[in-house]
Amino acid sequence: MVAAPPLAPDWDIVRWFNHDGDLTLADLRGQVVVAAAFQMLCPGCVERTIPQLRHVRELFAEDQVAVIGLHTVFEHHEAMAPTSLAAFIHEYRLSFPVGVDRASSGGDPIPVTMARYAMRGTPTLLLIDRDGGLRRQSFGHIPDLQLGAEIMALVGETVSPPATPPSAPDSACGPDGCPVD
Repeated sequence: MVAAPPLAPDWDIVRWFNHDGDLTLADLRGQVVVAAAFQMLCPGCVERTIPQLRHVRELFAEDQVAVIGLHTVFEHHEAMAPTSLAAFIHEYRLSFPVGVDRASSGGDPIPVTMARYAMRGTPTLLLIDRDGGLRRQSFGHIPDLQLGAEIMALVGETVSPPATPPSAPDSACGPDGCPVD
């Protein structure tokens, strides 16, 4: 039997755009989650990751696949404040939820969620299955075709049923033989 993947760590978000109230991974159970940590001043994020997230949002049913942006600022903090992010979201016409990762305390430039996932930088792609298991964490860009195939594989999986004890073995003899008692 294959071991279940580790559960994805919770996010620590101080503010959501394009979503009212809080949004947790527990709220998204039953859906495949495609999340990307990005910074709006990161060229790779703007040129590749943001368009990729927009395509995923357009191509997959919202009740099957949740697309989430995680704005994880670890440099140029003043330039990437929530006011600037609001303008960025508007200009790039992002319709999916975007959360602002909580700044770490004590002067550490790495925000909380970024640290929980031990991200190497931005962009970082996260694929989370319907059960909340972290199935992929990739720094940098992965090709669209590969991402689409991985999302479809996760969409095709079913949510794990609750654990049930194994049934008692059949002690009757059948055409293939008799079990050992």
